[in-house]
Amino acid sequence: MGDVTTEGNLVEAIDDNNIDITDQEIEQLLEKAELNLKQIHHTAQTEKSATRFPQLHSTSTPKPYISTTQGVARTDPSRLVDDRQRMLSGTLRVVEDPILQKQEKNQKATAGSDWFNLPKAKMTPEISRDLQLLRMRSVLDPKRHYKKTDAKAKGPEFFQIGTIIEGPTEFYSARLQHRDRKEHIVDEVMSHELSTGRFRNKYNDIQALKSSGKRAHYQKLKEMRSRKLRK
Repeated sequence: MGDVTTEGNLVEAIDDNNIDITDQEIEQLLEKAELNLKQIHHTAQTEKSATRFPQLHSTSTPKPYISTTQGVARTDPSRLVDDRQRMLSGTLRVVEDPILQKQEKNQKATAGSDWFNLPKAKMTPEISRDLQLLRMRSVLDPKRHYKKTDAKAKGPEFFQIGTIIEGPTEFYSARLQHRDRKEHIVDEVMSHELSTGRFRNKYNDIQALKSSGKRAHYQKLKEMRSRKLRK
């Protein structure tokens, strides 16, 4: 009869073979089964200890920002955000595009020696309005005629803005008074318009032509006729 490992297997083997054995043999078989169980348990424990993960050291973990002392929560001031960083977090930051920065570096800084190294100027909204007004300069004075330009053309890339200073011989003929001097060309044109009112009169003439023959024009004619009759 072969060795058995458990008591259940021992009982099943005895029942299947239907063999009469003594009590001493039964005790020997039980002792062998108990030894086999101990060996199985010992091998399982050794395998479990071999695959055990190492313990983590708590000293390497970061300390929390908040600690409790006598039931009161306190923060570590050395780990908080300083006043400068807190101020920057509440303001808007300009994020520069690295591709655009690379393109700006590759672009020329001046127009070249043929143009006396004319520097590249930054296009601002005020300068853009002045350039647009220069393209439409034929509207400012109908008695002067200029070369036709493209009103939708882009502004120049390299340019400079200066102030024309009249000479001593032009003190009475072409001198611009200090009160008429403005920072931009648009401001000078608007100041001149307030004094002359030419654009307003031109606008009224155009509106009168557009409303000719309509109901508003007919009502205006009736009012003029009624005034003449009253006189």
